[in-house]
Amino acid sequence: MSYDNTCKYLAETYPTEFARWLLSSDTSDIQVLKTELTLEPIRADAVTFLQIADQILHLEFQTSAKSTPPLDFRMLDYYTRLKRQYWCDIEQVLIFLQPTSSETVFNTQYVDRKTRHEYRVIRLWEEDPTPLLANPALLPLATLARTNSPTDLLSQVATAVDMIEETDERQNISACVQVLAGLRFEKNLITQLFREEIMQESVIYQDILQKGLQKGLQQGEERGKKQEALKLILRQLTRRFGAIEPEAEQQIHGLSITQLEELAEVLLDLTSQHDLVNYLANISPSQTNQED
Repeated sequence: MSYDNTCKYLAETYPTEFARWLLSSDTSDIQVLKTELTLEPIRADAVTFLQIADQILHLEFQTSAKSTPPLDFRMLDYYTRLKRQYWCDIEQVLIFLQPTSSETVFNTQYVDRKTRHEYRVIRLWEEDPTPLLANPALLPLATLARTNSPTDLLSQVATAVDMIEETDERQNISACVQVLAGLRFEKNLITQLFREEIMQESVIYQDILQKGLQKGLQQGEERGKKQEALKLILRQLTRRFGAIEPEAEQQIHGLSITQLEELAEVLLDLTSQHDLVNYLANISPSQTNQED
């Protein structure tokens, strides 16, 4: 899911750049719409809706052509629900990230007897990397674009990332580049061109890590899984605040599965070890270890 989440983060953080790329629109008056629609819920982690004046740009990113229901029907389904709710022009773009021989990636319409619905499809491995390299927001997608020399392309992306002046933006774009580059390149090459510590300091990396912690905690309460979650949480706390005070570390080891999950949720909000100590002090001792 990290690939889908990364693309969604990019589209919702840089909607103007995506609108310019896909619609040739220069307007900056763009609203990111909530992905909740009427009827059944949709896959919010892979879908982005951008409202531009009297038009909605529906973006969907896919690493696989497999889908239930099929992607062509899903595009029709999203279209009818968006039309019913907003009643405006809708541009749908389905973006495939990874090369495949599946016929699905070449299909641009849903057909069923008298029903026909069309949408756009972009196969990133066929896209010219030039416009993607020219825009920092699109650099992560450039790693998957058309090229005769993938290694040279990744080097170009790394150079472009280094030229981003604002530190937080450079960290976040670098993290997104490294995540998506993983679909095409070996980890060793990626780590040669990008500093791992920059990725670990980024918002997108921390978000992925936090979701991973929460997912791991939700999968079960076995002691082995709890120990792995403890290691990850303590590692992140040590990275942020240095050596953790023994009393605080001991209390963290005694937290229940639920309490560890809650700590994972607030971890990024803690700005100092003092905040951590205060947070742990507010946990009721009587609740600790009840779920172990």
